[in-house]
Amino acid sequence: MSVYLAIDGGNSKTDVVLGDSDGHVLGFVRGGTSSPHQVGLPGTVSVLDALIRAAHADAGLPFGTPIDLLTVYLAGADLPIEVQRLHDLVSAPGWARRSIVDNDCFALLRAGTSMPDAVTVVCGAGTNCVGVTADGRTARFLALGPISGDWGGGHDLAEYALRYACRGEDGRGTPTALQAAVAAHFGLPTVEAVSIGLHFGEIPMERIPELAPVLFEVAAAGDEVATSLIERQAEEVLAQHRVAATRLDLLDKPHALVLGGGVLRARHPQLEKLIDAGAHATAPQVSISVLDAPPVAGAALLALDALGATAAESKLRTEIRSREPESAAVPLEAVAD
Repeated sequence: MSVYLAIDGGNSKTDVVLGDSDGHVLGFVRGGTSSPHQVGLPGTVSVLDALIRAAHADAGLPFGTPIDLLTVYLAGADLPIEVQRLHDLVSAPGWARRSIVDNDCFALLRAGTSMPDAVTVVCGAGTNCVGVTADGRTARFLALGPISGDWGGGHDLAEYALRYACRGEDGRGTPTALQAAVAAHFGLPTVEAVSIGLHFGEIPMERIPELAPVLFEVAAAGDEVATSLIERQAEEVLAQHRVAATRLDLLDKPHALVLGGGVLRARHPQLEKLIDAGAHATAPQVSISVLDAPPVAGAALLALDALGATAAESKLRTEIRSREPESAAVPLEAVAD
C-alpha cells in the first residue's frame, strides 16, 4: 500500500489530503492561500509545510513518515518556468519521495470528471481554462489577467457593475437598476456617495467584489445593463471552451466540460442557460457538469492515477466528502512576501 499527499491551493484557501492507495483519507486539513502570486515562493513553502505537518497530525502519523508521492496543484502555476520553480521548491524539503506539480485547474478538472477527454473552465475571482485528452495532450492559457487578454470572474463582474452604476447615475451611460442596488448594498443614498467613500477609504476597496452577487440579482430581475454583463461572462466561458476544444480536436467528439469556481458553482440560472446552449451549439456531444466536490479531490485522484490505484476512486470520493473541513481551521504563521 502506498501513501500520498495531495494539495490543492487556490487564491483563497489550500486543502491538503493525506491518503493511501486503498482510497482511505487519513488526514484532511484546510488553510489559507498558498498561491505564489499572493504570498511569494517562500510563502508558498511556509504555508505548505505548516499544512503538511497538520495533515500528518490529523492522520495520527509522525511528521517524517515516508510518503510515496506528493501531488501539488496551485493557482499561479501558469507558465512552464513557474511550474518548474514550484516543483524544485516542493521537492527540496523531502516531503515525499516523488512530486508532481501543476496548475490547480488540472485538479479541478479531475475532481469533476473521469472522462479522459475533458475541458474545464474556472470562473472564480478570475478565470482560467485547461483541457486534456486521453493521449496526453493538453491545452491551456497564459491566464495572467488583463495583460494576457483575460476578462471575467467575480472581480471583473463586480467592478463593471460599479462602473455601469456610476455611468447610469451621472448620465454617461444607460440608466440601470444597478444604481439603486449598488447604493443600497453599501447603505448610501447614491452611487456617487459610494465612489467617494471608496476614494477616501471609508469603504475598503476589498469590498467591491461583494457586488458580484448584487449584479446577478439585478440581472435576474430583468435589468438590461446587468444582463449584458452576464451575457459577456457567458461568452468568455464559451470562448475558452471553444478554443481549448478546438486545439485538442474535441469539438465534434464526446468530451466533458467541467465548470468550476465560485461564480459558476453558484449556478445562476441566466448564466447557466447561456453556457449550456452555447456549448452544445458549438460542440453537440459535450457533457456539461458543475463541480460539486472540493478540487483537492482531483489532486488526490491524480495521485491515485499516478500510483496505479484507479480502482479506489469511488471510495476516495466518498471519504473526501465526509472529511471535508468546514473552514480554514489551521492557523498559519505570517508568510514572506
